[in-house]
Amino acid sequence: MSETERTPLIAGNWKMNGSAAMAEALVDAIAAGRSDSAAEVLVIPPFPYIDRLSRRAAKGGLQLGAQDLSVHASGAFTGEVSGPMLVDVGAGYVLVGHSERREMHAESDAVVAAKFEAARAAGLKPVLCVGESRQQREAGETEAVTRAQVEAVVDRCGAGALADAVIAYEPVWAIGTGLVATPEQAQGVHAFLRARVAEHDATIAGRIRILYGGSMKPQNAAELLACEDIDGGLIGGASLSADDFLAVIAAAG
Repeated sequence: MSETERTPLIAGNWKMNGSAAMAEALVDAIAAGRSDSAAEVLVIPPFPYIDRLSRRAAKGGLQLGAQDLSVHASGAFTGEVSGPMLVDVGAGYVLVGHSERREMHAESDAVVAAKFEAARAAGLKPVLCVGESRQQREAGETEAVTRAQVEAVVDRCGAGALADAVIAYEPVWAIGTGLVATPEQAQGVHAFLRARVAEHDATIAGRIRILYGGSMKPQNAAELLACEDIDGGLIGGASLSADDFLAVIAAAG
C-alpha cells in the first residue's frame, strides 16, 4: 500500500449507550446501508454486546472493536477485561487512551502505552487516541502534548509497533463543548502527527491511518475527510444514528 492508498476508516464509538436490541438493529442498518462504500467501517459497542454482534458484523462486512482493555492478560483483576478475552468474542480493534479514559480514570501516557502493548500482544489493532485540552491548546501546547502521547508508545513498544495501529486525534476542547475545530486546525495536527511518525519510520508514516475524533458529523465530514492527512473519523454521538453514521461513511467515499 502506498502513501496515497490509505483506506479510509470510519469508527463508531457508542460509549456507554444502547441496549442489546438497539445494538443489533444499528449494526444491521449500518451493514445494509454501506454496501457501496470503499471505507472500512468499525463499530465499537460496550463490552457486553461485542460477542452477540460478532456474526452480524462479519456478515455485514463490518469490523468490531472494544472501548478499552486491561494491561493484564489474566489474573485477579476484578472488573477488568483482557485483550485475549476481547479477541475471543470477536473484537479486532481496541481503543487505547481515549480522552474519557485519560480524564475520568487518570490514565497516564505510560498506562496508555502499556495498554497499547497489551493490545498488540493479544493480536488486536490498537487505536491510539491522542489530543489536547482547551487549556493546553490556548497555552500553545498542542504539539508538545500530542508528541508526548505518541512518543510514550514508541519508547515502550518501538516505532515498528505503529505499523499495524491507528492514531485518532481527539481535540478534547472540541468534544461536546460547542466549539468546532476547523479543517485547517485538524489537518495541521494530523500533518504534525504524521511527521512525528516519519521521524522514526517514513514508510509507516505514509501508511498509518490518522482519524479525526473531534465531533465529526454529517454536516462537517466531507470537508474534514477531504484533508490530505485525515484518513477517517472516530465518531461518537453521530454513530448512534444509522442515518448520521451512514452519511459520514458516504462522505469517506
